[in-house]
Amino acid sequence: MIVRQLSLTDFRNYENLDVALRPGANLFVGSNGQGKTNLVEALGFLSTLGSHRVSTDHAMIRQGQDAAIVRARLSHAEREVLAEVQINRSLANRAQVNRSPIKTRELPRYFSSVLFAPEDLALVRAEPSGRRRFMDELLVVRFPRLSGVIADYERVLRQRNTLLKSARQVGSRGDQLSTLDIWDERLIAFGSEIIHARSALVDELGPEVSSAYTAIAGADHGAILTNYLSILATTPDDDATDSGATRAGIVTVAAAAEAFRAALARLRRAEVDRGVTLAGPHRDDLILELNGLPARGYASHGESWSFALALKLASAAVLRRESSTGDPVLILDDVFAELDRSRRGRLAAAVGDFEQVLITAAVFEDVPENLATHVVHIMAGRVVEDDA
Repeated sequence: MIVRQLSLTDFRNYENLDVALRPGANLFVGSNGQGKTNLVEALGFLSTLGSHRVSTDHAMIRQGQDAAIVRARLSHAEREVLAEVQINRSLANRAQVNRSPIKTRELPRYFSSVLFAPEDLALVRAEPSGRRRFMDELLVVRFPRLSGVIADYERVLRQRNTLLKSARQVGSRGDQLSTLDIWDERLIAFGSEIIHARSALVDELGPEVSSAYTAIAGADHGAILTNYLSILATTPDDDATDSGATRAGIVTVAAAAEAFRAALARLRRAEVDRGVTLAGPHRDDLILELNGLPARGYASHGESWSFALALKLASAAVLRRESSTGDPVLILDDVFAELDRSRRGRLAAAVGDFEQVLITAAVFEDVPENLATHVVHIMAGRVVEDDA
């Protein structure tokens, strides 16, 4: 997949922008705050319908405007597609492909990208919620129907937690707990499918992460991924650093359902006392280890950075392996400034065979020469120089 042309209208600090891109490496250079990251954020939104920087769409609309438009001309083999999305401040977003309206949620099937940004260091160092979101977003890109399963699970979870809070407040052990059994079965049905999908994904990502980490760091530090499953925990207060008994490989839907049902029965009294659901995919984690130790808390800054990069490169490898429209576009936002010279070179080699790589940098010299073949200079929301 190649982005041939990117056009923006009222997106972030861009009133109007048209920039041509090439196969291979494309480097956006400019001082901080000029709009480099805004460009790649726009493409990331086109492929995921979300931003890696903000949780609300409104922040991407230029101040004083009611809507922003992101439009990209994409190509694969002999086929070209014009994909666009209009981000509205007060109405639902709208999308088009080749000038024909489509449902906005269908847009990502036309364009695939993997973006790495400094914020992704949180995948290694921050709380489990970010790692769960990383897995779920990748799952939805590969299997769009799982978006509905995840949404259904979250809806049932909210309903169940409301019932638990009510039971705790009134001290009920009767009708409300009978109703709870019904919600349990729905929670188990949706949750077991998510557990199975995540476990299969971790099994696929594992070898790719190990390979990518070695390629970037230049050493085999035993980068390993495993699942932490709260339904297998001995107590509701266990976490991913506790007993290995909570870890699992690929888990079938049936096995997940059986373990989930047993966990809810085991934790029923504690859940009523606390007014919250204590086991399920919403409390699981992705365990990242280097040399047998948790990366979170033990890995150095460079090791954490390399691990986060390896997770994203592994995602790209999984997507490109099964894609019928070519490689996902690989986006590296302000990555090279955080790496020493040797890791910069190894990363450049690791991404060199992707069909298209988009890079942002504040300092031109930070980027290896083989990735600086097409340079676009950005200043205050404008292209001021293009080496074309």
